[in-house]
Amino acid sequence: MRSIPYAVAMRIVIFAGGADPLDIGELPDDAFVIAADSGFDVAERAGVAVDLLIGDLDSVSGDAVDRVPETLRFPVDKDETDLELAIGRARSMGATSLYVIGGAGGRMDHFLANASLLASLDGLDVEWRTGSGILLRVNGSLRLAGVPGETISLLAFGGPARGVRTTGLRWRLDGEDLLPGGTRGVSNAFVHESAFISLDEGNLMAVLPER
Repeated sequence: MRSIPYAVAMRIVIFAGGADPLDIGELPDDAFVIAADSGFDVAERAGVAVDLLIGDLDSVSGDAVDRVPETLRFPVDKDETDLELAIGRARSMGATSLYVIGGAGGRMDHFLANASLLASLDGLDVEWRTGSGILLRVNGSLRLAGVPGETISLLAFGGPARGVRTTGLRWRLDGEDLLPGGTRGVSNAFVHESAFISLDEGNLMAVLPER
């Protein structure tokens, strides 16, 4: 199994548990792969080798520990979810971008907690594939490829997203604020084959249909 030194593991893939995603997309060749508990089983079914298994391991296949180079086991009674532990490890390794697969199936509380967690990762590029959609964190700015007519929603988390600007979308924003308690950013659409989104401050997620 391949081994990637932590010092160069800037792009990190995290497999979380829950329902299998419909499409994991194209993973970076040089990415370090972390499985959060039963995310190991999702990765294995997708044919992806795992470099690190982390979590309380209460729902992963019994022999998973024997099939990964490194395992970090935590008590079942803990303050963080397995995904949060995986993200913490990724950040300690110097990750600049995270590609998260799964983690949205089965429980509404887990889905909402994971969405809030991923939206709040200041300074990181984040892509989350849930099986029913793709969520991308707008880390200052974000350029996206799309198809004219394709739906895109912009959602603020944890507080206002200040100074949001867009180009290439049907309803343009020009330095305006999106609020976490509002739905103004829902169901916008591409008018060109690319769009550009930026914001001055806050946590903003772009939500796309699964491709």
